[in-house]
Amino acid sequence: MAAFTNQQLHYRSDLFGRLRIPGPKSRNGPTRVRMSLQENAPSLAVVGVTGAVGQEFLSVLADRDFPYRSIKMLASKRSAGQRISFEDRNYEVEELTADSFDGIDIALFSAGGSISKQFGPIAVDRGTIVVDNSSAFRMVDGVPLVIPEVNPEAMDGIKVGNGKGALIANPNCSTIICLMAATPLHRHSKVIRMVVSTYQAASGAGAAAMRELELQTHEVLEGKQPTCDIFQRQYAFNLFSHNSSVLPNGYNEEEMKLVKETRKIWNDSNVRVTATCIRVPVMRAHAESVNLQFEKPLDEDKARDILKNAPGLVVIDDRASNNFPTPLEVSKKDDVAVGRIRRDVSQEGNHGLDIFVCGDQIRKGAALNAIQIAEMLL
Repeated sequence: MAAFTNQQLHYRSDLFGRLRIPGPKSRNGPTRVRMSLQENAPSLAVVGVTGAVGQEFLSVLADRDFPYRSIKMLASKRSAGQRISFEDRNYEVEELTADSFDGIDIALFSAGGSISKQFGPIAVDRGTIVVDNSSAFRMVDGVPLVIPEVNPEAMDGIKVGNGKGALIANPNCSTIICLMAATPLHRHSKVIRMVVSTYQAASGAGAAAMRELELQTHEVLEGKQPTCDIFQRQYAFNLFSHNSSVLPNGYNEEEMKLVKETRKIWNDSNVRVTATCIRVPVMRAHAESVNLQFEKPLDEDKARDILKNAPGLVVIDDRASNNFPTPLEVSKKDDVAVGRIRRDVSQEGNHGLDIFVCGDQIRKGAALNAIQIAEMLL
């Protein structure tokens, strides 16, 4: 298998197979002095540390100089014993158990819904604040579902140092990327209906899907039968309906996540949302076509100004050069890109807009959003 994996998962291995998370560089090249390891900072645990998002957690922690006094690397029994070098220190991956959270202030979870359901409440009982990247708790009443740029007030009162554990849910990646762009417009003119079509990358299905996409690409170009272990179909040079389960209403689970999570995050049970989610042969950044219908008029020039001033967004909207957001441009980037900002000609006046959004699914769609939540806990 071709060796794209380490680069795509944002980590490298040394000669002994240990995972190395590089420290950030200064603008002139040399590694800058670490300021994140602090005696009075919180203790951290990363659950699912050997997975794609777990590795991205470490990368973002390093990039943002997140303060910590200690960090525990947790994974399954199968991964226990691996060595990880993070910010010039070596750590051994420990098996996740009920005792893993003793003395842990913040735990970042990305090990799947079943693991979160089993160990999340245990961690909370030990006084840990859990930021969970799975779907396990997103729609549970009383559990904040948070995008820091969108609804930080949802986690009011949850802080490190108050002696209480808590659960905070990271939204689905497609929801985060969509609402980063839709929310600033919603605040101005109130969205009453939103139609979303997503074009989702392999990274959303994990590291194995990313490896299989690259493998299939080589196989198809060489005239071989493609290996189809993850999606049970050819992914390279193809696209298909998102691989989540199809529900009785004809929507798949990914589509209904966008519907339900939008309503919870916006605290608006009346907003009408419909979605069609498609898996496309892109490595790690999602794209979304979003159609918005507003209660109050909003013209495209005003919308463009709103988006240019919104946190976490970059506007790429050059009609003359036909230059708009692409997955490649946002891969491994923090900002979500938005463009194709135009009036919906099917609606009267200025009550509708179309926009096109791209965001790195592993970065802002998962790890970065979780670390931003953790920063709000300090």
